[in-house]
Amino acid sequence: MEEDKIEDTEMENIESGINKSTETKTKWFNPFLWIFNRRNIIGVGLCCAIFFAGFAIHGNIGLYFNLSAILIVLGGTFGATLICFRMNRLVIVFKVITSSFKRPLKKPDEIVEILIDLSIKSKLQGVLSLQDDEEETIVVFLRQALGFLVDGYTPKEIRECLTSEMYFFRQRREESERVFTTMANICPSFGLVGSVVGLISMLTGIGDTTVILATVPVALTSTLYGIILSNFFFMPFAANIRECTDQELLLQKIIMEGTIAIASDYHPSILERKLKSFLTPSARTGRLVSLEKIREMFEKQSRLTEDEVGLNNVQAEVAETAEGKTAEPASEIPTSDGKKVFL
Repeated sequence: MEEDKIEDTEMENIESGINKSTETKTKWFNPFLWIFNRRNIIGVGLCCAIFFAGFAIHGNIGLYFNLSAILIVLGGTFGATLICFRMNRLVIVFKVITSSFKRPLKKPDEIVEILIDLSIKSKLQGVLSLQDDEEETIVVFLRQALGFLVDGYTPKEIRECLTSEMYFFRQRREESERVFTTMANICPSFGLVGSVVGLISMLTGIGDTTVILATVPVALTSTLYGIILSNFFFMPFAANIRECTDQELLLQKIIMEGTIAIASDYHPSILERKLKSFLTPSARTGRLVSLEKIREMFEKQSRLTEDEVGLNNVQAEVAETAEGKTAEPASEIPTSDGKKVFL
């Protein structure tokens, strides 16, 4: 019974065109799934609430707000960043960090299943049948790999093209990571600048309590802002980009090896064992149905389809014959006055 269920599942995958890569939208809104997909953002929000609650427990939280210190730290940090990097680079960094929280990545085991299904489909229907999957998949790197496969690239050419793509992808992500690392290194320095400004202002008001009370918060809060921005925002953002980059490179490596294996005409079971070596032991679930059984099911389905087409053709011929009999032309009978009567 279990083997029959597995065979039915594989047959459904073949009949549906192996479009698992396009299954990204749920038909109905599921609040638990929505929370699960955004658990990182929700966790960050809760930690921020706990962090800032610590400032409010023992006093007025307004004591930690100082406009002068904020302007010094933020203005100095972003000004120095603009000197270090071009504006186009900063726009790209903003898009990268927002997409890392909004766009969930495919799991490695999902990519492995997609590639195994594509391998089975190419065995049964040929490599050119993967063109439909190339147009429908939402994974850009997989779309490129399938494009090389359909266009008839050799395994060596596919490896060279995809390796170059992976290399420059890493380079671009490292540049984005370097932006946040630079900001994290600069920010505490401008916090120290704010402290120096506050101390200078305080020294100019020696003997005047009002001046001292107005300038001391600048000296203290600017250092606080610099440390918080550096260690709570900029450094974590850099680490987040590095984490996402490593995960995407793993997916790209799986896709490259799977595509090359399909181009080399590997058996699907060998491809499965090879790709599952990229996964953790807990993710290596499932069992591939033998290619012979899938071929038998596919041929059986094809024969049923041909029988249905033949039956439809016979029914169409019978209907045309019946219409021909009812639409026979009337015979002509001449009359004595030369007119014709149609019967």
